[in-house]
Amino acid sequence: MTGAIAPTRPLNSLDLCDRCGAPAYVRVILPGSGELLFCAHHNRKHAEALAKIAIEIQDETGRLLAKPDETS
Repeated sequence: MTGAIAPTRPLNSLDLCDRCGAPAYVRVILPGSGELLFCAHHNRKHAEALAKIAIEIQDETGRLLAKPDETS
């Protein structure tokens, strides 16, 4: 066992914020294989504290600003 972290999969519509149930845009990987999911609002609210304890933070909040594909 190397202790390497497995790559995280992209968040999707089934991933919901652990605080309010809104769509999750941030995954926080904690020591001991735990994870928390947050919407953009709750990520901003707790980001400073989470940054101190997280092993990895997968932030996909940039998708909130992405324009839809105009070819559809």
